[in-house]
Amino acid sequence: MSTLGHGPTPPWLAHVCDKSADAHPRMMLRAPADVVPRPAAVLMLFGGSEQSDPRRPGGLPDDAFILLTQRASTMRQHRGQVAFPGGAADPGDAGPVDTALREAREETGLDPAGVRPLTLLPGIYVPVSGFEVTPVLAYWEAPSPIGVVDPTEASRVDTVAVHDLIEPGNRFALRHPDIPYDSPAFVTDGMLIWGFTAGLLAGMLSVSGWEKPWDQSDVRDLDSTLAQYGMEVHRR
Repeated sequence: MSTLGHGPTPPWLAHVCDKSADAHPRMMLRAPADVVPRPAAVLMLFGGSEQSDPRRPGGLPDDAFILLTQRASTMRQHRGQVAFPGGAADPGDAGPVDTALREAREETGLDPAGVRPLTLLPGIYVPVSGFEVTPVLAYWEAPSPIGVVDPTEASRVDTVAVHDLIEPGNRFALRHPDIPYDSPAFVTDGMLIWGFTAGLLAGMLSVSGWEKPWDQSDVRDLDSTLAQYGMEVHRR
């Protein structure tokens, strides 16, 4: 993990920045020695009050939120999936922060000047795409207007309350036929969050101090759950 010198870390995000790297198997995947992955980055952008709420576990403020997008149903791959803003690195990018902020601006219209990058997690290898994705954890100190910029790429751009994500009734697991462990999943505001994005969220929550006990025996079938939310069945 690399800490960035762009400003102080809000106290309620300190554990997330310090410990997320080893929190979930999805965050431990590394490219094989004989593979040269393509660089990419995603922006895990938190907003809300900068100060902790002493009444809440981990100091999580009532207004804490995270920025997510939903891919357009017309996309050829991963249609309808919920994701963090991000994508492949461009030759002109100075590094993962540049990539994540550029992609977030292109996808959501946000003003990068209002974003305070906090830390980089180690790159996560995604075998299905060949990318090594660096998560950029950041705090939205000056939120700007957001929305769908290109409807052919995204159908929704929204902020999601972190308190909704930690609500036990909004969490379960999905049984994926192609991986040896059950994948975390979340439902909030009509969106199903699963796969890579849910793995990052689950890892973050497990070290945050905010997490509530939830029924980890609630494991649902992947195909039928995706169909319920009008999403494609994903296979490698």
